[in-house]
Amino acid sequence: GFSCSNKDDHASWIEDIAVVTGGNVKFPIFCDPKREAAVMLGILDQTNADAKGLPLTVRSVYVLKPDRTIALMMTYPASTGRNFDEIMRVVDSLQLTASKKLATPADWKNGEDCIVNFPLTDKMADETFGKDGYRVVEVPSEAGKDGLERHYLRYTKDPTTK
Repeated sequence: GFSCSNKDDHASWIEDIAVVTGGNVKFPIFCDPKREAAVMLGILDQTNADAKGLPLTVRSVYVLKPDRTIALMMTYPASTGRNFDEIMRVVDSLQLTASKKLATPADWKNGEDCIVNFPLTDKMADETFGKDGYRVVEVPSEAGKDGLERHYLRYTKDPTTK
């Protein structure tokens, strides 16, 4: 975590979280009470200020891949709470699609149908998922186009729920 509060404030904040949610903060928190790192990183929200009139930091979430590159960045204004269900949904999707030839649709949740990754031809999809292992969704842009090598939208079962 990254915060413009000091170490003592973090200790109180962590206690508040435990009382309110029952959860424990088990990750390090970077203290930047002088906001030097926040200014350098450009993450101050000038539209939201603390009791001293100092700008608050934006709330950003970064999800890293195993190679330590960024897979996802989500930034919220200081006035908006983060959606942890969405964060976990994205982590589930990233973990699934890292090793499978799949993509996930909007609002997908673990266990729901996935999309056969577009780079796969239908022949490759047959080899990967079986001839009856996915379904093609008829879309207007493909109407009348016989002999397509790959269909735009194909769904298959989430392989983690078999």
